[in-house]
Amino acid sequence: MKEVQFQDIGRVGYKEAWDFQTQLFEETVDQKLVNRKTPEQAKETTDHLIFVEHLPVFTLGKSGKEDHLLVDEARLKREGIEYYPVNRGGDITYHGPGQIVGYPILDLDHYFTDIHKYLRYLEEVVISTLRFYGLESGRSDGETGVWLDAGTPFARKICALGVKASRWTTMHGFAFNVNTDLSHFVHIVPCGISDKAVTSLHIELGREIDLNEVKDQLKKNFEQQFGCTLVPSTQPYKHENS
Repeated sequence: MKEVQFQDIGRVGYKEAWDFQTQLFEETVDQKLVNRKTPEQAKETTDHLIFVEHLPVFTLGKSGKEDHLLVDEARLKREGIEYYPVNRGGDITYHGPGQIVGYPILDLDHYFTDIHKYLRYLEEVVISTLRFYGLESGRSDGETGVWLDAGTPFARKICALGVKASRWTTMHGFAFNVNTDLSHFVHIVPCGISDKAVTSLHIELGREIDLNEVKDQLKKNFEQQFGCTLVPSTQPYKHENS
């Protein structure tokens, strides 16, 4: 089974985590170029999975519209919310405390070279995790992510996805609302979808959820879905104050 180096870097500002996953992503892409151009220097690429809980931030994907951010910079500053246009797919979304964000940096040559299939795999990891909590979830036609009551007037999104890929190497990933304060979502058109709601696991279950328990389920389901083994990272993130 392919090993994937795992680390949970805790609560980190968006830019710091973005820079870190970019470093790992570029290392993989660069090594793949070396492997192709100079086989005598070939090395196996390393796969990674990062869990992080962000400080409040809105991020706008490459295909997003700036007017889907409904408040101005002064309002964001007053509420302590950062804003970044980023290089992933998708539209605008929110990250913040109580949300588990997963960033797989995978060389898809180890698995399959199909981005649509990759997105469905990530969705399935979350769908399986929700099933552990007794919730049946699924996909909404033409709308990436994980939904409850998809295809009904009560459809609501519980997990957003957005990825970037180059030379079959991935970065960015999924944002799973667990104990998330949903009030910030009123400042955006979430994922560019104006006619459907956003929800969080703690709202669906009516209680605060143990984040570590959810993380354990996500890790187990990630291993099962991708046929891999998560191992401790040999390139741990160094916090700014460490």
